Amino acid sequence: MAKRKNNGGAVDGAGSVLSTVAGPAAPPHPTRLGPPNPIAGQLLEKVTGDETLAAEMPFNSTKPLEYGEAAYTPHKGETHTPPTPIATASTCTETVASEKVGDGQPDIGDNAINRPLDRVRVDDTGRELTTNQGVPVADNQNSLKAGLRGPTLMEDFILREKLTHFDHERIPERAVHARGSAAHGYFESYEDLRAITRAAPFAAAGKRTPVFVRFSTVAGERGSADTVRDVRGFAVKFYTDDGNWDLVGNNIPVFFIQDAMKFPDLVHAVKPEPHHAMPQASSAHDTFWDFASLSPEIAHMLMWQTSDRAIPRSYRMMQGFGVHTFRLVNDKGASLFCKFHWTPMAGTHSLVWDEAVRIAGADPDYHRRDLWEAIDSGQFPEWELGLQLFTEEQAAQFPFDILDPTKIVPEELVPVRPVGKMVLDRNPDNFFAETEQAAFCAAQVVPGIDFTNDPLLQGRLHSYIDTQITRLGGPNFHEIPINTPVAQIHNNQREGFHRQQINRGRVNYEPNSLAGGCPFQAGARGFVSVPEPSQGNEVRGKPELFADHYSQARLFWVSQSAVEQRHIIDAFRFELTRVQTPAVRSRVLALLLNIDERLAGAVADGLGMVLPPPLPLSSDNPPHDYQPSPALSLFARPGALGVRTRRVAWMVGQGAEGGQVRKLYAALLDAGAVPRLISARIGPLATSDDAPLDVEISFETGPSVLWDGVIVADSPVFVGDAQALEFLRLQYQHDKPILALGNGAELLKAAKIPRKPDPGVIVAESADAEAALASFKEMLARHRVYARERA
Repeated sequence: MAKRKNNGGAVDGAGSVLSTVAGPAAPPHPTRLGPPNPIAGQLLEKVTGDETLAAEMPFNSTKPLEYGEAAYTPHKGETHTPPTPIATASTCTETVASEKVGDGQPDIGDNAINRPLDRVRVDDTGRELTTNQGVPVADNQNSLKAGLRGPTLMEDFILREKLTHFDHERIPERAVHARGSAAHGYFESYEDLRAITRAAPFAAAGKRTPVFVRFSTVAGERGSADTVRDVRGFAVKFYTDDGNWDLVGNNIPVFFIQDAMKFPDLVHAVKPEPHHAMPQASSAHDTFWDFASLSPEIAHMLMWQTSDRAIPRSYRMMQGFGVHTFRLVNDKGASLFCKFHWTPMAGTHSLVWDEAVRIAGADPDYHRRDLWEAIDSGQFPEWELGLQLFTEEQAAQFPFDILDPTKIVPEELVPVRPVGKMVLDRNPDNFFAETEQAAFCAAQVVPGIDFTNDPLLQGRLHSYIDTQITRLGGPNFHEIPINTPVAQIHNNQREGFHRQQINRGRVNYEPNSLAGGCPFQAGARGFVSVPEPSQGNEVRGKPELFADHYSQARLFWVSQSAVEQRHIIDAFRFELTRVQTPAVRSRVLALLLNIDERLAGAVADGLGMVLPPPLPLSSDNPPHDYQPSPALSLFARPGALGVRTRRVAWMVGQGAEGGQVRKLYAALLDAGAVPRLISARIGPLATSDDAPLDVEISFETGPSVLWDGVIVADSPVFVGDAQALEFLRLQYQHDKPILALGNGAELLKAAKIPRKPDPGVIVAESADAEAALASFKEMLARHRVYARERA
């Protein structure tokens, strides 16, 4: 090698430092770059730092750890600290400040995109109207024209920007779960669960983790009604210290199919039929029941779908489930199987079918409004998270396969262990920016949570991310503010549509030495999959235990109360009455015969059909005989909220006693209920005691189905009012509590409300109003008077 002649070294290679291509064969670097200036000084510092940093890594010392037995232990990546921050900068001018680029002091090791949503929250108070480029708008009423009656000019960039943005405001809706509502809140762990799982939300008693929760229907489009008969999505995004964990579940713990291969078929079958795009948000049509009757694995799900679980009273009053079996993994790599359960503190309550249908017309936003109003009034919804934990040895003894998503683990077999609570305490600021753009993905888990080989779950791990790419415009949907984790994002993924991160430095690969090895792999601190052994030939099929389609369907049936069983029969009758093809109805009856003969017979009677032979079984193995499980009934969880958030219609007319109404109104309000004065029209109302009342809502705006109970004031004026009579009849028909004071009893008589003993029909003189109200509140807290239904 030629020996370099020393001539001071002050400028040797300076031209190369000032260039972006090639350079001397070896150091030393120059000590100056011509006339002094601060940026040139930083350039020299950067080039010198680059060289020093790269020299720290003469080879990839971790490469041997990728092979053989060493590969079973995740290793931390090799990393070195830059001798100067400028060494890893994109440009030596990063210290130049402006109102746009920032203060010129880069936050080393930080990703600002992970900061709270305040960074993108906008308020217009006191501000002028501008274009999207910040140009003040002088006139927002008229387009630019050539004279008052002349043509509109193409140069009107303000008009074109406004129309163009409006034309592109809609994005594709979700293929399923399009109709939804969401809220912010937190999850709080009851205890330290680190012996069971590394998952950050369970790291300490009292630890709080921010969450964003979206509830939804499944089949309907974005503009469909809330109260249709359907599964409800129950998706929770945990913003944990170790990244986002999405627990994407439903309000029903099982699913229609056993393998993701059938998911497109299921959705195609239940969606509006393609030739005429009907019906909307309903499974009551031929294609769904044709698919269902040829897919006996659906039997268990059909029982839940036709039960009152599919028409919840409120998102706040329904359970949530992870559906699949997952694994919890501790820091030693030991794992347990896990089922996730959300239980509402408000109890599990439902609508009745006639009520649900009427609400869909009266207020299609019923569940959305209920959630919003509860949160905005400080009545924060709460759920308790419970875990079913069991070992592989226990699972091997179950009479079902834990990988089968059409099966539950009965609570009598594995009790649910409460581990924390979730509270929703803030409504979104903007529905589109937060609720609509939220991207929930089953594949998003954190260290301490792992998957199983459930074949439906495995397909979901791909499908959810795949659909977000189309719906949200590309692979950078994680940068939309509602989707960004609170944990830092640092990787070498770059570019793509709508990229927001501006990555510092020139390195976008790993391994590297030019960025000191950063970002480096986390090793054992990162996500590590459970090393589950795998064996067997490649095959398309299912395990033998998957073939038992009816044992757990029967378990659900026999675990329901008499009222709930009647509602299931009624639901099957309604759904199948709308089916036009007799052969399809007959196949469903044949399927039901394998669940319960009385169920099948009652449905057949309602359809005017003769029972066919039962469907052939998929296995020669005898069905398992489960004992009834009380936990499967909605009545098992009445809740502990009393009358809080219950909506009470207070029917008032001319001549009511204003003082008494106000006193009892206040008593309901103080108990947490939501009373409102209702009459034929809104406005002032004369009273018998010169204490005028102001009617808050009319019968046409607030029909009977929107209320949990009714009080009829001591006033005779409604006896001939058809709207008032219909209001009361529906309250009675839908099993709601009714309190009539004084002359209000005449309205019950006019409405032909039966006078037989009924704890939910309370009649009292005005003098006994306070005691009567106490009885009314007791019945209101019970939700409904189901004893009123036919035997």
